[in-house]
Amino acid sequence: MTRAVAVVTDSTACLPVDVVAARGVLVVPLQVVVAGQAYDDELGSGLSGGAVAEALRRGRPVTTSRPSPAAFLAAYEKAAADGAEAVVSVHLPAEVSGTHESAVLAAREAPLPVEVVDARTLGLGLGFAVLAAVEIANAGAPAPQVAAAARDRAARTSAFFYVDTLEHLRRGGRIGAAAALLGGALAVKPLLHLDQGRIAPLEKVRTASRALARLVDLAVAAAGDVPVDLAVQHLDADKRAADVAGRLRDRVPQARVVLSGEVGPVIGAHVGPGTVGIVVAPL
Repeated sequence: MTRAVAVVTDSTACLPVDVVAARGVLVVPLQVVVAGQAYDDELGSGLSGGAVAEALRRGRPVTTSRPSPAAFLAAYEKAAADGAEAVVSVHLPAEVSGTHESAVLAAREAPLPVEVVDARTLGLGLGFAVLAAVEIANAGAPAPQVAAAARDRAARTSAFFYVDTLEHLRRGGRIGAAAALLGGALAVKPLLHLDQGRIAPLEKVRTASRALARLVDLAVAAAGDVPVDLAVQHLDADKRAADVAGRLRDRVPQARVVLSGEVGPVIGAHVGPGTVGIVVAPL
């Protein structure tokens, strides 16, 4: 799909392959490295989130890496070759990844103007911001308005998640203020959220079942009574995710509830098996 403003994102947006193809979004993958073998973080690729979960359970080394500036430059050059006059490049927070920095470096060398947007969120929180940008780009809006649409949707989006353990986030250096929870990590089940681009502690709950129930409560409160998109994401916890989605359908009837399935390998490497997250994105 050719439009005056092309939209680029990274693989942590977790957008399904068919959605990416239909909307004409260019996706630059991060990488995950399992026991020394590197894989692109792409939905539908040979390495699933479930495979990463199994590697983590077995204690195999799992790390992640950002895309190179060259990878972004190739995407921007493709957009130009396809007829775009400008690019809006929407990405996960600079606080948790160097991906944003790579995009900024590539933008300086691009053959067309590129505006890089730090969405301050990831997963389908980022995905919904990307889709908002695509929608207004399709309507013929110039790049500054397309970027503003992405920022606005992201700023109004909330993301809450439950993890079985903080250990994977700690090892990856992604917990920030959540380190305060580590002292009681064995005795409690942590609920976290994204706060200005950082993963931050929200509450401590004694059991997994109570934590998931509280997760739903938080999402319901964030949704209020306005139309919203809801996404449920998980890593190797399909039954938990299906139960959470069912509760949300009952309690937030005005929402479009999406049971998105597993997160990709890169996000999975940091949150670990058993994770369930909810994204609440007002329309």
